[in-house]
Amino acid sequence: MNEKKLVGETAVDYVKEGMVLGLGTGSTVSYTIAKLGRLVQQGFSIKGVPSSVKTEKLALEAGIPLAPLDQIEQIDLAIDGADEVDLNFNLIKGGGGALLREKIIAKAAKSFIVVADSRKIVKKLGTFPLPVEVVPFGLRMTIKGIQDLGLSPEIRQIKGALYKTDNGNNIVDCKLPEKINLEHLEQNLNSIPGVVDNGLFIGMADTVMTVNNEKHIVVNVRK
Repeated sequence: MNEKKLVGETAVDYVKEGMVLGLGTGSTVSYTIAKLGRLVQQGFSIKGVPSSVKTEKLALEAGIPLAPLDQIEQIDLAIDGADEVDLNFNLIKGGGGALLREKIIAKAAKSFIVVADSRKIVKKLGTFPLPVEVVPFGLRMTIKGIQDLGLSPEIRQIKGALYKTDNGNNIVDCKLPEKINLEHLEQNLNSIPGVVDNGLFIGMADTVMTVNNEKHIVVNVRK
């Protein structure tokens, strides 16, 4: 069973005619986008706001009408994946490098659905390194500030070159210590000059859709 395909496509059941959708980035949401595209070809009316250049390309290929966020007054629903989801609906995101745009879109949405295969559900965040988006200027000093918070940062590289986000920034992937307050960490990271934002999504998800041991869809809604 392809769990990503199952949850990605099932999320489309929550999309209503005429909605403005925030379209996340990643392999699970690619199935959401593909199914939405098939519905659009059948006359279903929606408008998408992509969270990355990659997602924009996928959505256009699927035939989904798109609009820049600055031209949208309200996003009705955002659908996105996650690298980790804990039992309190907190997320680590940014493995695909789109954390800043993903967070902006999730914050702007009336409702935020996270689609995740069973391997992404964890009791405690931190096995997956926490991505932090940083500006290139003063990169070493910014990394020192991150280290001072007790993290172990590594600059993300692709084929020997520094990784660049769609915003032209770099990504620093951080190993989290065993004991840390996630809310304080999110705030403290963003207070460091040079940090644009980080991949902690605390209290932002309204619904988490995943698969249980019996391979059935499980939908958990924040109370």
